[in-house]
Amino acid sequence: MSESDEVSPGINPAVPSVARMYDYWLGGKDNFGADREAAEEVIRLVPGVRELARENRAFLRRAVEHLTKVGIRQFIDIGAGLPTQENTHEVAQRIAADARVVYVDNDPVVLAHARALLVENSQTIAIEGDLREPKSIFDHPELAVHLDPELPTAVLMLSVLHFITVDRDALSVVAAVRDALPPGSHLVISHIYAGEMSQADRDAGRAIYARTSSGPVADRSLQCLTDFFSGTTLLPPGLVPVHDWRPDHPVPPRMDTGKPYVLGGVGTVDR
Repeated sequence: MSESDEVSPGINPAVPSVARMYDYWLGGKDNFGADREAAEEVIRLVPGVRELARENRAFLRRAVEHLTKVGIRQFIDIGAGLPTQENTHEVAQRIAADARVVYVDNDPVVLAHARALLVENSQTIAIEGDLREPKSIFDHPELAVHLDPELPTAVLMLSVLHFITVDRDALSVVAAVRDALPPGSHLVISHIYAGEMSQADRDAGRAIYARTSSGPVADRSLQCLTDFFSGTTLLPPGLVPVHDWRPDHPVPPRMDTGKPYVLGGVGTVDR
């Protein structure tokens, strides 16, 4: 995508979008020059960020596969990002054709692409919503029609909570999502973790994201990340680097705490 392409109303190609940066790291083409420039700045700061993006996507696939196999038939993917390979609905519906999926995002590019992709898929919809206002998501009329409020539902919040920069606010949002779910539901969460990055590198990373449409990112402690799963029972292996969450094949440990990585987990809502 280039700035000479037709740009939809409400989209400023000069402002980097986190969704389009992520698309760039995954090898996609739905990004502008400003997105690529910001994404390359992150690569210079965190050379392994492309691998982190792929590992986060693979975590989504494995988590959705597991939950579909144990009977979950409803999924809400909040902050879904641009469609790529192994989207939530593709993974779930490959196992259970009756699985229903709702994508939620506040980026007009994401919504336009998702709705175009889903024209012929009546089991999946995309709605506008912001994680910072969970009640508005669960009260959305299209979601209310598409999903059965009595059936267990898996809510995915992958690499989005770090855009809510105050810990107390982020914990409150997750609690509101959890409390809106019926018994037997699940939370699937991943979050960047800075490890032992230098303060200078942390500040540089925050400065890059501060220029994006999503704003700066939070640098959270392990305890805070663990607290996101309060009120749930974490499935084994717990909260771990996403490449260690039930990998398809044995993988050697790669806990280099001097570099950032992505932690992820799946929690069953306690009732």
